[in-house]
Amino acid sequence: MRFATDEELQNWDDLLTSNPDGGNIFQGYELAEHKQLGGWTPRYIKGESIAITAWEKPVFGLGKLWYLPKGPGTPTVTHLAGILPELKAFAREKGVFTVKMEPEILKTDESVEKLAEQGLIKSSPIQPNFSTILVDISPDLETIMASLNQKGRHAIKRAERDGVKAVAVEATDENCRIFYELLVGTAEGRFTIRSYDYLKKFWQRYANNGTGQLFFSYVDDQVVSGVFALRMGTKSMYKDGASVRERPVYGASHLLQWRVIEWAKANGALVHDLCGSTPSDQTKNEQHPFYGIYRFKSSFNKEVTDYVGAYDLVVRPLQSRIWQTVGERAVRRLHRRKYHEDWY
Repeated sequence: MRFATDEELQNWDDLLTSNPDGGNIFQGYELAEHKQLGGWTPRYIKGESIAITAWEKPVFGLGKLWYLPKGPGTPTVTHLAGILPELKAFAREKGVFTVKMEPEILKTDESVEKLAEQGLIKSSPIQPNFSTILVDISPDLETIMASLNQKGRHAIKRAERDGVKAVAVEATDENCRIFYELLVGTAEGRFTIRSYDYLKKFWQRYANNGTGQLFFSYVDDQVVSGVFALRMGTKSMYKDGASVRERPVYGASHLLQWRVIEWAKANGALVHDLCGSTPSDQTKNEQHPFYGIYRFKSSFNKEVTDYVGAYDLVVRPLQSRIWQTVGERAVRRLHRRKYHEDWY
């Protein structure tokens, strides 16, 4: 393995979509470059048959950590096992003590057992879609609509009938501010969000290169919900979403998600990731923090896809053990206390 050449970087996302898993948006070039605002250094790694994006950050006293968001692009344990020795050797050469990865390998008893056999250490997922809902958008729109459950179809049609206007909008400073305020209201007391400047730059970065799109739904000319969606290759993703708490019309968010699906399909996507759900064995647990999220997203598909989550590849055993036992928790806790956002 080696770092990518300048020529390869010019087409990095195309190289990612050639990976065995078809590429992942979280591995994309734009996100890695954007994460420099959070103190990460993007590292673009090329193997014989795989492209890997790593975010690098130094940890005092331990060395460098590499984080592979939703990577590397290996859909099976066999694929992953084939690259681990080279990845570990290359990481050690570059002063890395641990490589945190989130391969999109389907979670089964067998895959979890085989990952342990590779010496990988289970850790907490960073990205939200370790369990998620995928929507097949390869058929025509009429067929996709017919495949939704009755609740989803009813919500979309009712919103249209009640005059909801759901449209793609430009990621202007004004619209980004409107969307951010919606996010603040949605997040209050539930989860933390990054600063306005960070998110505005993120949304505008993707919008400007045509791989991201902001959507609003309106009731009586008032914005009641918003979505920012991403696409890469044949995949699209519901990245950020928010709505007013007192919803004047039922189904506005459903209609907005349908507009996202229309946009994604028109731009070549075949699979749409709704980005996060309860795990498949928790869909009836009303106490689960993602239960409400699942109920909304299950309008588009009730089947939950579970991935194996996050694992640490031990590169330097002593430093990795310190990181896994006390270091990571301490760093994340102190960073959240100081900056009110996650270290990752």
